[in-house]
Amino acid sequence: MSPLDTLRTAVSSLGANKLRAGLTVLGIVIGVTAVISLMSIGRGAQEAITSRIESLGTNLLFVRPGSVSQGGGVFGGQGSAATLTLDDAYALLDPTLASSVAAVAPELRTSGQIVAGRNNTFTQIVGVTPEYQFVRNFPVASGQFISGTHVARRSEVVVIGSSVAETLFGLRDPVGQTLRVNGRRFTVIGVLESQGGTAFGLFDDQVLVPITTAYYRLASQRTTQGGVSVQTINVEVRDEGAMDRAIQEIATVLRLRHRLNGEDDFTISSQQETIETLEETTETFVVFLGAIAGISLLVGGIGIMNIMLVSVTERTREIGVRKAMGAKRRDILLQFVSEATMLSLGGGGAGVLMGLAVARLIDGRTLAGQSFQTAFSGDIAVLALVVSAAIGLFFGIYPAMRAAALHPIEALRHE
Repeated sequence: MSPLDTLRTAVSSLGANKLRAGLTVLGIVIGVTAVISLMSIGRGAQEAITSRIESLGTNLLFVRPGSVSQGGGVFGGQGSAATLTLDDAYALLDPTLASSVAAVAPELRTSGQIVAGRNNTFTQIVGVTPEYQFVRNFPVASGQFISGTHVARRSEVVVIGSSVAETLFGLRDPVGQTLRVNGRRFTVIGVLESQGGTAFGLFDDQVLVPITTAYYRLASQRTTQGGVSVQTINVEVRDEGAMDRAIQEIATVLRLRHRLNGEDDFTISSQQETIETLEETTETFVVFLGAIAGISLLVGGIGIMNIMLVSVTERTREIGVRKAMGAKRRDILLQFVSEATMLSLGGGGAGVLMGLAVARLIDGRTLAGQSFQTAFSGDIAVLALVVSAAIGLFFGIYPAMRAAALHPIEALRHE
């Protein structure tokens, strides 16, 4: 029997039971749709995270206390020892020893209760300098940012994130209003622009204060040398091509200041390392989403096997007649395998179209306060089609082999 005849026979057999074939295909359609839509959501979140970090600049370095062996690194612990100070940050601006450094923005983080009238929230409090606004790309939507005068005077002023502003003040303009941070009275001088999206909502849920105020008023923690401790020094490098040289210069300055002869008591990581680590993490998340959705494909494959086994039982006499007329074992096997493959491929094609439609439908939509971004790509569609075809072959082999193994005389006797 030629491949064309086999295909025609498969189409005819499936057309004889349209409702049953349609319900079987529906299982594959749902599975492929779930795979494509969930992986598109995952890819969209991955691209949103990467683009947001890249918008901060790829010429950023992060200096944190503690060596790699003490738990440092891109996402490791920052180290419990207070080994970095505000003076260390300013020392990195030395044009002789650190000519590759353009700007520094030290951070001192803590957390606390923020109260305004009857409203309150518990959030991150970040002590910063004026350079933080430009180095980390956090523009102000209204009011002003923290100035050098605020830092020098240890002023009790605060710049709040958009989420904090909404929680505490609702529709009112927060600028000029007062609130309490851990019981201390602060004046709101600015509101940060919303970073948007689900990936960076945490940046909207924070408040910024002068770094000296954070140290002396809110989270005093002295180093062994008695300086103002910082948890991170954000370093902007003059040129992206000078990243390696900047790392060497920063390490040299800090080693000289800390009088180190052995292991460093600080860790330097780059923005690019952060991006690569996040991409690896989010790729695992995308694959995990696809695997969960793939369970529905597996269920659809079981449905194909079930229907094909029923079909073999119903068409036992037909198989006997075909064998008696000279059909070979290979012809029977190919016929039932082609039927199973047509079911899975047909469902896969329809699932790709439906998955694309769902991805486009939810792109940019907000559900339960969360904004969804999707990113459909051809490799996702190809993967879904290949998997659906493989499932059709896998679950169609056993019924096909069972049909091909029937003895013609016994098949003709079947009622």
